Amino acid sequence: MRRLLLLFSVLVLVGACGTVRLTPEQKREQAARTAQLVNQRLDARTYRISVDYMYPLRGRSKALTDSYSLTVDGDKVISHLPYFGVVYSVPYGGGKALVFEDEIKAYAEDTSRSDRRRIQFSTDNGEDFIVYTVTVFDNGEADIHVNCRNRDDISYRGTLYPEEFPKE
Repeated sequence: MRRLLLLFSVLVLVGACGTVRLTPEQKREQAARTAQLVNQRLDARTYRISVDYMYPLRGRSKALTDSYSLTVDGDKVISHLPYFGVVYSVPYGGGKALVFEDEIKAYAEDTSRSDRRRIQFSTDNGEDFIVYTVTVFDNGEADIHVNCRNRDDISYRGTLYPEEFPKE
């Protein structure tokens, strides 16, 4: 029994030492597939960007550990983003900030660059008029810039995972 356990352990260790390396052609194929999936999501207007970093207008940037995201589902935006910055006018208690679900008022895309798409849409969450500018690269990386009427601007960096939508 001990020999069998020892043999099994050796086989597992030897198997774990081997790594799978992709050839340059396989890397190009994988990048092209990812770009195709990302563009399909953007064309369908059903995507979620998981946010990892925030860049307030004032103060230092911060890595985010919780699951923050920006989701576009047709004509609806679900914003679940943290906010740090100067607030000029909000309801008593702080208001919604950037955590809300509402209808998209205007939606426009710029596809002039071949490796990225720039999307701009606006919404009015009842207490502030907000303009989102989202730049999504072919590899799924995304930059989000949020411009509010009653708050300082703030930016975020995250990733669009095309296989994960819709997932709650």
